[in-house]
Amino acid sequence: MDGRDLRILRWVLAGSLLTTGLHYAHNTIRAEDYPPVDGLSLAATQILVGAGWFVFAAFAALGYSAYTRRRFWAANAYLVVFSLSGLASLGHFLFGVPDIPAFWFATIFTDLLSSLVLWTFVTWTAIRIRTTAPQPA
Repeated sequence: MDGRDLRILRWVLAGSLLTTGLHYAHNTIRAEDYPPVDGLSLAATQILVGAGWFVFAAFAALGYSAYTRRRFWAANAYLVVFSLSGLASLGHFLFGVPDIPAFWFATIFTDLLSSLVLWTFVTWTAIRIRTTAPQPA
């Protein structure tokens, strides 16, 4: 693994943190614009969504930190957990189609795209680890 890998990871994480950050912020601030979840008050929804993004972002930081310390399998595990932040955005469609401006609607799909890009990075890293690891004698 080299410096190019770390640069790619920085870009992937920056893009993912940006899109999920925007989407989760809009979800938190304008929660009333999204289909409600039965049994959850508006305030509870806002707290869960807002706090949830910070929990997911912590996994991104843990993944990045592990990657810089060459703990690639741990980094991959943390990054996969972080990728769930983008997949969770599709959960809106379980409760109905949000009636929100096009920009915010698009962030649902950019979140999904960022997760797929992150999975591609994790898979690429895992393949490289397996193919560059010393073979037993």
